[in-house]
Amino acid sequence: MIFKDKRIGFGLTGSHHTFPHIFPIIEELIKQGAEVVPFITETVQYTDTKHGKAKDNVEKLKKITSHPIITTIPDAEPYGPDKPLDVMIIAPLTGNSMSKFANAHTDNAVLMAAKSTLRNENPVLLALTTNDALGLNAKNLAALLNAKHIFFVPFGQDNPYQKPSSLSANLNELIPAAEAALNGKQIQPIIVPYSTKNVLK
Repeated sequence: MIFKDKRIGFGLTGSHHTFPHIFPIIEELIKQGAEVVPFITETVQYTDTKHGKAKDNVEKLKKITSHPIITTIPDAEPYGPDKPLDVMIIAPLTGNSMSKFANAHTDNAVLMAAKSTLRNENPVLLALTTNDALGLNAKNLAALLNAKHIFFVPFGQDNPYQKPSSLSANLNELIPAAEAALNGKQIQPIIVPYSTKNVLK
């Protein structure tokens, strides 16, 4: 299996409603033989929402991965030169983090791990979930689409009539997209029709 003995960084940013769909993906990567190193932003670490308490999400992630969760820039930096990742996945990727990443603004552990991975010319895979990807953030999406070693989980408009600027990744395609990224390829098509069937249950 392509993921066997691979060191996969997995970064979560603050799209909290997506976490229940992300955790099974991490479990599947581990089942397929990967070492998954978890990275989270401060929002994930400390913010309680109607979708759950931060401490519960952190504890679940720690239990799934059996790995210390990386929460600081100093702790994330070694995953460039000293402990390189084979691929860095950011899922979910919020619009705020996408904007920072596209403009080289590295202010949290997730973005530091992504920057360190690019330093090694290894792939970074992004799974969007943002209300403004086709709005003010469109220029940042365009920049990342054209950047070397950056790949995307296929995405579509999740609510085109009420939220016309919103894009969300088809999470059913995350693992195939990661496999393609490890081979230096962008899975196609990258823009897909979106429906609730595209979100893992």
